[in-house]
Order: sequence, then structure tokens, then C-alpha cells
Amino acid sequence: MSKLHIDSITKSFGKKDILKDVYLICETGTVCGILGRNGSRKSTLFQIIFGTIKGSTQYIKFNDTILKNQFDRKNRIAYLPQHFLLPKNIKIKNLIDLFCDKENIKKISDLELIKPFLNEASNTLSGGELRIVETLLIIYSKAEFILLDEPFHSLSPKIVTEIKTIIKQQSVTKGFIISDHQYHDVLEISDTIFLLSDGHLKSIKDLTELKRFNYLPTII
Repeated sequence: MSKLHIDSITKSFGKKDILKDVYLICETGTVCGILGRNGSRKSTLFQIIFGTIKGSTQYIKFNDTILKNQFDRKNRIAYLPQHFLLPKNIKIKNLIDLFCDKENIKKISDLELIKPFLNEASNTLSGGELRIVETLLIIYSKAEFILLDEPFHSLSPKIVTEIKTIIKQQSVTKGFIISDHQYHDVLEISDTIFLLSDGHLKSIKDLTELKRFNYLPTII
């Protein structure tokens, strides 16, 4: 079992503190769900964990190794951002070889979800099709910990259900941190739930607490 230890994450822009002493532990075999309103800086937190931006303070450790730069995160943490990430004019089947190890190349290539796109280039796909491909490439990548920021955006309920099943299957050997505004889907697959609000990451036990923190209306 591997552990991703995230501690003392702060981020300030000018005099405004947007992340305040964020702490989170994710282990392989678990799915951690992070909820939060628009503007709560979930994406900023993900980018700090992945290493594309620096926190004002941060302590991120993979097992016994402190992660100081992007190279330290290679094959340890993979990140699905909200924006498109795949290069254009490269066939999806060739991108699979770049993202995945030999074991996972066959697994992802055999998925009915991705088969229609294997011989397509990323720039020929619709937004929803591209989201499917990107999400699957990150899930089946070489990394042990997977950060998914809005993986269900613009996808049909049927596709979302299939991807949730895949996440749970892959979480047997990987750790997932996932955020999406479709909170019911996040709640369904997560082993632990957190709410990012006012810069703080709060552990959530049930829907009642989400209502108490004004993330959900009193009646849903």
C-alpha cells in the first residue's frame, strides 16, 4: 500500500489567503472525494498536489519521499485538469503507448468506451469524446495516485456510470482524489468525502454536514 501525504498547503494571492493549512491523506485502495462551490479553489489545490503551481507553503510526500518538483511526481501522480491536455494530430492508440505501461495498454485498448476513437486524432473528437479519452488515459496511466478534476463534465449519465465503475475497479491498486460538481456521483464512489470551503478542507461524514456547511440546500 502506498500513501500520499498532503499537509500544510497554503496559497495566497496578494493579501488574500485562498487555501489555509489544507491536510489530506490518500492511500492506494481508496477514493477521496472533494466537493466545493465554484471558486473554492479545488483546481488550485489539485495543481499544487500535482506540482504545476507552488503553494505558499506545502508538504507533499509519497511514502517516504518528499515531492519537491515535477520530476519527483513522475509515475507517482497523474492529473486530469479541466482544460484539454492531449496534443493534436496524434492518434489515440499512439497516446495510449505514451501514457500507459504494457499491462494497462491492453486493458484500456479493450474498453468499449475507447475503441471507437483508437484510430482518431484528438483534434477530430468532440468535447465529450475527448473528455472520455483523457479521463481513461489518466486513470490507466503509470501513476499510483490519480487526480481527477471534473471528469464527468459534459458526459451522458450512461458514460458517467461506466467511468465510475472503472474508477472503483482501478482503485483496488491506485489512490484517487476526485472532484466534480455532480456531487451525487462523487459521493457514490468515494470512501471519504471532504468539502473545500473558505480555504479549509473539512472532513464530511454525510449529507447533513454538507447542508450544515451550506453546500447543499436544506431540502434536496
